[in-house]
Amino acid sequence: MTDGIDLNDSSFCFGVFALELVPGTHAAHAALTTAAAETLATHMAHDLSALAADAALLDFAMLGVHFDPVELLRPGWPIHAALDGLVARAPQRLGANGADDPARMIAFGSFEDRLPDPALEADAEFAGGPMRLLPWLLRGDAQTLARVSKVLEETLEDRGMAGAQTALFAQSAFGAQIEHARYFSILDLCAMMALQYEHAGLAPLWPLLECALLSPCAEAWLDAPPEPLARFSDGGVRIALLDSETWRNSGFAPTSAGEDADKLERAFEHFEVRQRQIAAVLSAHGIAVTFDYCPARRDPRTVLESNG
Repeated sequence: MTDGIDLNDSSFCFGVFALELVPGTHAAHAALTTAAAETLATHMAHDLSALAADAALLDFAMLGVHFDPVELLRPGWPIHAALDGLVARAPQRLGANGADDPARMIAFGSFEDRLPDPALEADAEFAGGPMRLLPWLLRGDAQTLARVSKVLEETLEDRGMAGAQTALFAQSAFGAQIEHARYFSILDLCAMMALQYEHAGLAPLWPLLECALLSPCAEAWLDAPPEPLARFSDGGVRIALLDSETWRNSGFAPTSAGEDADKLERAFEHFEVRQRQIAAVLSAHGIAVTFDYCPARRDPRTVLESNG
């Protein structure tokens, strides 16, 4: 897979085609054939051009594979980066006048059950989610791209529903029961996931994820007792590993437990479960997690600051 990409890179813009499946159902096919991917790409390019006419002047590329959000929302945007790498290696097409065609429609699918890059295969571990995402990107002339990116960022959230032909073809090609099919910019997708994590009780975790995705050179903390203590920096997250005594003395025990030994024991067990949950979510998003043991009489925050 290629190196990661910077969301602030002005040479392209990228987003996702989101398929919301009927609850309890799954797509029969994880990837489209190249021919089916090309047909779907034609429909998708038409939809985006209807929202931003100048999109037709840009290269449009998509991957006919659907992923779970955690597979796309990873530092460096590795799936989109790999897609961009494939586009960069694709040959130019000649227009009617013999010059390079300024706009290409490029679709990648499977041929003889193989994708052009094995790293682009969806992970079976995350195959059961109700929201499946196909990556796409636009690239080309910088000024045109800036105009189109601005329009799409302003319109996709409210008007990004896929056309009927696009949705019906996707449903047939993937063998899926689709309730909604729509387009998101990457920032739209981040906002949607932040809301979903809030509904799942994981709102305190989102600032770490957001920093890893959008500002990977910055630093962010989860420091909101009784939540576990965690710090994102240098591309990874360090979580303070506390014993029960340090947990109590450092202010992470809930005040509602008081001095009741049974309540404190149950609260500490819940704290440890929460640590594992947070680590699992971060790992699913491709973020390295390290547990730092914090000895008694040392401020856990100081330990995390000194370890990377």
